[in-house]
Amino acid sequence: MADAIADTRRLYTKPQNLNDAYGPPSNFLEIDVSNPETIGVGRGRYTTYEVRLKTNLPIFKLKESSVRRRYSDFEWLRAELERESKVVVPPLPGKALFRQLPFRGDDGIFDDSFIEERRQGLEQFLNKVAGHPLAQNERCLHMFLQDESVDKNYTPSKIRQA
Repeated sequence: MADAIADTRRLYTKPQNLNDAYGPPSNFLEIDVSNPETIGVGRGRYTTYEVRLKTNLPIFKLKESSVRRRYSDFEWLRAELERESKVVVPPLPGKALFRQLPFRGDDGIFDDSFIEERRQGLEQFLNKVAGHPLAQNERCLHMFLQDESVDKNYTPSKIRQA
């Protein structure tokens, strides 16, 4: 019985100093997907999202960036990561095929509640993927997060630490 009690003793940790509490965080990577904008009309209509990144990780060339991406860009990124990396890539939020049917009582895939639900799913997807050390080495992730446009004819490669 004495052994069980010994295992529950409080672990003493060194007190936190002001620099630990208020100094710069060690490593951080924050990605927000926000500001959805629906563009075009009819069959050419689509929604883009702002993808904002803030980091102090040395592997990213820009410490802050903001780009606009549409759902098909996220699909491209997922396919590239599945093909090029050793990472188990999480799923994207669904394609919402039923929302694309005509004669619905709402705006389908352009309905505000659907766009918000998809935005949250895309943000979770990106944060999971970008937080993975192996995915951080992939050129496609850097291009997706930091280049103005996605060059889908790029040559896959690994990024080396800066």
